[in-house]
Amino acid sequence: MRETLFFLFFTTLTIATQTTGSINCQTGSSFGYPIRFNCSNITGDAQIGEFVIQEITNTSIYVKIPPMCNRQIHKIDSLFGENHAPSNSQNVILVQECNRSSSSSDCSIRMNRFVEENLNLSRCKSPVSCLERATTEFDVMSIGDVGGCKYWFSSVTTESRDGKPGVSLNLGLIKLDWWITEGCGNTNCSENANCTEVKLPGGGLGHRCTCNDGFRGDAFTVNGGCRSVHKHRGLYKLIGLGTGILVGVLLIAILIYAYIYRQKRFAYTASTSIANRLLCELAGNSSVPFYTYKEIEKATDSFSDKNKLGTGAYGTVYAGELPNSSWVAIKRLKHIDTSSIDQVLNEVKLVSSVSHPNLVRLLGCCISQGEPFLVYEFMSNGTLSQHLQHERGDTPLSWPFRLSIASQTANAIAHLHSSVNPPIYHRDIKSSNILLDYEFNSKLSDFGLSRLGMTTDFDMSHISTAPQGTPGYLDPQYHQDFQLSDKSDVYSFGVVLIEIISGFKVIDFTRPCDEVNLAVLAVDRIGRGRVKDIVDPCLKTENDPKMFASIHNLAELAFRCLSFHRNMRPTMLEVTEDLQQIKLMYFGIELGKFRNRSQESSPRVRISSQDLGDD
Repeated sequence: MRETLFFLFFTTLTIATQTTGSINCQTGSSFGYPIRFNCSNITGDAQIGEFVIQEITNTSIYVKIPPMCNRQIHKIDSLFGENHAPSNSQNVILVQECNRSSSSSDCSIRMNRFVEENLNLSRCKSPVSCLERATTEFDVMSIGDVGGCKYWFSSVTTESRDGKPGVSLNLGLIKLDWWITEGCGNTNCSENANCTEVKLPGGGLGHRCTCNDGFRGDAFTVNGGCRSVHKHRGLYKLIGLGTGILVGVLLIAILIYAYIYRQKRFAYTASTSIANRLLCELAGNSSVPFYTYKEIEKATDSFSDKNKLGTGAYGTVYAGELPNSSWVAIKRLKHIDTSSIDQVLNEVKLVSSVSHPNLVRLLGCCISQGEPFLVYEFMSNGTLSQHLQHERGDTPLSWPFRLSIASQTANAIAHLHSSVNPPIYHRDIKSSNILLDYEFNSKLSDFGLSRLGMTTDFDMSHISTAPQGTPGYLDPQYHQDFQLSDKSDVYSFGVVLIEIISGFKVIDFTRPCDEVNLAVLAVDRIGRGRVKDIVDPCLKTENDPKMFASIHNLAELAFRCLSFHRNMRPTMLEVTEDLQQIKLMYFGIELGKFRNRSQESSPRVRISSQDLGDD
């Protein structure tokens, strides 16, 4: 139970803030007295040393300290400045290889467990400990408090709300107190402001100015002072007396708006919490780097239409160019809610856990204000669907390319089903999720709906879940009994095979009512021995019986994949074997008679004289 509470504390990345000031790299905070920061040449972020400033309040500066193994301890020196230093009461410094004891062995044990289980920093050979502070006599720490250690791993900031300490811990963040040199005896606070003294190491004093209750503005005299928020109260009373009914109506409208805003704010907070959990769980995973929103925005030219590659049910994909990187594809999810964050978490975990030449590589991700982005390798030839629908390319895809794409895609799906434990069921296999590189090699993408399967001694290789996917590709038996299995992917792949053969749309309302669904149309035509009815005219099979024989073999395989009962469908391993033989036969390599499992699993498909071109 204690471990669970500890994990929840660290994954609740919230900050109880006071009035926040804008950050200006050149002049510092907006609270009246200049504090100079560095400016990043790449992102434009305000920095202290090499660390990015997240936020400035009228008392504090919050600085991001990403967890990192073997960060030299001297890099903490930049946080100790003439006007700022780490708070002595609300920071835990996480270090490595110290020659002094930690403040709490329990703290160090819990931190090491958290690092191992959640940050996945396998390169951290040295254990992480919690640095003991030399004294709490002063409001801020001194540079001597961090001596005796070789590496600085990260920091934790504790925050309190409404006088209740310890309700929020922020991993990867350090809180600095800032002050103006000299105590309140030499203050430059404005009228209607109060002065707070800061006890500095060595006996020195600093001070800060804060506007009194009922006043707002910059508390220092150098920047305008504090202004009353009640200046026009008399005018407000006069308006209220003369417009009582109007005020009543406005109050009702405000209450309704407040309720709606609260509901939206609650949903946003939930999404942000999950986003923070994602960042926390995946921090330090070198295979999935994180990008800032500014980097994503710059890479896509502010998400311009000229960079848009396509829009699907779950978001829009843009072409982008990141610094020191080739072109990438950036997916911006459409809905900023809990389900979209869960999709990102699911996709990052699954894609980063598997590797196959025909699975698209995830290059990074970004979550900003609860909005998720995924960065993939760029596939220059678009999607299989675009080529089959003649939306891309000057010439139709040739049959050898179509065979190769089918075989490579089948290999990728078979890898997910058979070479991963537990197996992965993709759940959204379709031609628009099959991407093509400049040599027309295929890669399967979009794992947002994927789920882990189960393998047991009792052959219960399905899981119960509500049907999700794209109309026209959904396994009809899965839709009927909610039992997801590897055979659901087999059915969807069967639909893709029919697309490869026909070039038809999967759902087309211009066709007769009983032929709107391509799978239904194909099963009818192939079952009646009329494969020729669904062959893409662009393939020009009339004078190429060898190509038509290959098409017929692929149609027969698709027919078995589209069986209503999942037990009648082949496995993806069997599909890959048959596709390999179809390819080899087409290219003239004799391997004996084509192996046909249709007698074991489905009715034999007939070849009519019309199919063979014998009129």
